[in-house]
Order: sequence, then C-alpha cells, then structure tokens
Amino acid sequence: MAAAISIRQETAADFAAVFDVNRLAFGQDNEARLVDALRANETAFVPELSIVAVIGAIVVGHILFTKITIRGSNGNLHGSLALAPMAVRPEHQKQGIGSQLVRKGLAVASGLGFQSVIVVGHEQYYPKFGFEPAEKWNIKAPFEVPSDAFMAIELIADGLRNVSGMVVYPAEFESV
Repeated sequence: MAAAISIRQETAADFAAVFDVNRLAFGQDNEARLVDALRANETAFVPELSIVAVIGAIVVGHILFTKITIRGSNGNLHGSLALAPMAVRPEHQKQGIGSQLVRKGLAVASGLGFQSVIVVGHEQYYPKFGFEPAEKWNIKAPFEVPSDAFMAIELIADGLRNVSGMVVYPAEFESV
C-alpha cells in the first residue's frame, strides 16, 4: 500500500529538506540555491506558493511559484506567476506527486487572486494541467527556448486577455 502523501505550505523547518529535494531531483545545486534566493526576495516570493509534498515526516517534493511581470511593447506591466522549480526526490518520481503539487499550486494561486502562470517545461507534461504555448497570447521568453516548452495558463477566464509581451523574471533566475 502506498504511503499517504500530504501537500502543504512549506515551513522554515522544511528549508533544508527542500534544498535536498531540488539538489537530488536536478543532480546539481543550482535550482536549490534558486529557491533559497527567491525566498529572500520579498517582492517575488509568496509564502503560500512554496508548497511541499510530505510522506510521513519526509519532504519528498516541492514546487515554487513566484511573482513575475509581463512587459508589453507599450511598456505596460502585467502581473503573473512563474512555476519554477518543481522537484520530486528521484525515488518518488513517476508516482503522481508532481501532478499533485502542480494542481495544489494552481488552486492556491487562483485562490490568492493570481490570473495566470508561466512555465518553462516539458511540452508533454504541463498541457494536462491546461498549459498552452505562451505564443498563443504573444507572450515571449527573455531567453531562447522552444516555443512548445514555454507555456502559460489562465487561472481565471480571460486572465491573459490583452496581455502580451516579454516575461521579466526576478534577477535570481539569472543564476540558473
């Protein structure tokens, strides 16, 4: 029988375990250091959107959504969220934990009043949650990325209506 998984907001007591989850999942420290750096960015970090998956007392997964902006060609700024990173310990991957984290994160983000989320991710994975290529809204990445891997989702009807332009990530993302 599979162990019960709980999905909840991260606490300070989880920080070291979250670092380990990201380091193990990505095979390097970059994403783990990114999470630590983003936590310190009071403009971008939303505590309710740093979410962990726990089995027993062990943190086995983590997802982070941070505030970003989309800068239109006219200079207008539109708020959104970036989903990055999402990680599950290797021995717990392919068990649906990542999907539970994504669903919970999208629900919490919607409940907090956010209208959209941007992700750079696997084009076969994220569409099952409703993500579509961001080019649908003429939203562009500030770096080279295949168009089918740069995706967006509207958390409310027409959440990206009249929104287009270049995504502006917090400076911490430049370290990855």
